[in-house]
Amino acid sequence: MAISADTVIAAFEQSRIIPVFYHDDADVCLAVMQACYDAGLRVFEFTSRGANARPNFAILRDKKLTDMPDLYLGIGTIKRAEDAAIYSGMGADFIVSPITDPATAEYCRSADILWIPGCMSPTEISVAEKHQAKLVKLFPGNVLGPGYVNAIKPLFPQLKFMPTGGVEPTEESMSAWFASGVVCVGMGSNLLSKSLIEKKDWGALKEKVLQSFAFVKGMK
Repeated sequence: MAISADTVIAAFEQSRIIPVFYHDDADVCLAVMQACYDAGLRVFEFTSRGANARPNFAILRDKKLTDMPDLYLGIGTIKRAEDAAIYSGMGADFIVSPITDPATAEYCRSADILWIPGCMSPTEISVAEKHQAKLVKLFPGNVLGPGYVNAIKPLFPQLKFMPTGGVEPTEESMSAWFASGVVCVGMGSNLLSKSLIEKKDWGALKEKVLQSFAFVKGMK
């Protein structure tokens, strides 16, 4: 049975930082997810961006089921309902899209799995709202900026927002975003340092995530 959307969104709001990651090497994927988990994060978005996306997701899912029962593991970069169905069947806890695709929305609603559409314009946000989205990914965040959230939030008082792309793991950047009214931020390579991953310095990666998590825990 799928976990309710409200339960998963509550986990997003508690973690406040959503790591976004893909790598061809399953061992690297496991190590990065473990570092994030050990730093206190309880949401992890793996992205369907490479040839090994499905087998690696399955490995992460098995790790979660065995050792991280309180982790919510979702799949990102989903642009088609068919792919949402595949990953839902594989045990994804939520589906994240870079676009607002009505067919994907319809599938996720029928499967009772949280759908987080990617939006850039007020029109796209309106379409997402009409298809019963509760949490919207604002993408790309570096183009939109915190001021955009301030402008559009009054138009969509029932929706929650998560910027992804361009959010920096610094107190200044995250303070600006949370002050604008977002409930969480998605971060990829800005948080999950490519140099640390290449060196397989998992301890340093954990400390970087831990420091960023400490920033957001102290914010109102």
